[in-house]
Amino acid sequence: MLTIAISKGRLQDETLALFARAGLEADGAELNSRRLIVSAIGARCRFVFVKPADVPTYVEYGVADAGVCGRDVLLEARAEVHEPLDLGLGRCRIAVAGRREVVGEDYNLLATVRVATKYPRVTADYFHERGIPIEVVTLAGSVELAPLLGLSDRIVDLVETGRTLRENGLEVIDVITESTARLIVNRASFHLKRSEVSGLVTALAGVV
Repeated sequence: MLTIAISKGRLQDETLALFARAGLEADGAELNSRRLIVSAIGARCRFVFVKPADVPTYVEYGVADAGVCGRDVLLEARAEVHEPLDLGLGRCRIAVAGRREVVGEDYNLLATVRVATKYPRVTADYFHERGIPIEVVTLAGSVELAPLLGLSDRIVDLVETGRTLRENGLEVIDVITESTARLIVNRASFHLKRSEVSGLVTALAGVV
């Protein structure tokens, strides 16, 4: 049996719909309950529902054979997993943003740039590659609030439409990278369950 970790939240419905088209449909009765482990109809497969940031951990440690999460999560987690397929879901950007009045401002005007983010590793890599000294402020939510209250000079966050930024007087300064949902696979499962994993990848690739 394959155990597949699914990101709860914005990707969940799209992911389950994609798996259903690939012939791996979650049991509706179980899905509508409060269960966190749900079986697939007529297949040796089950889904476990976890927070997006936890998907790479479950897969890396082999608790789940495979999982689906955003590339943004993978870049931050740096888990040792295989990434055989881009599912193309949840397309968005990891971007640097700030108040409208500072867009285009030279970073040299700031001795150290204070950046609020949910992605401290991605943020540090981006600024260090450019030789810009930073102080990272790690937040769990409402990152857009940080520059409005003077907690940070910039933010690094996930941007889909940009509406939240605009409504809070913020603008994208630079796009670090694009992000879409990826299928990831545990390294041991990739070899020990080669037939099942290959079947999963082939089925999903046929409906992406």
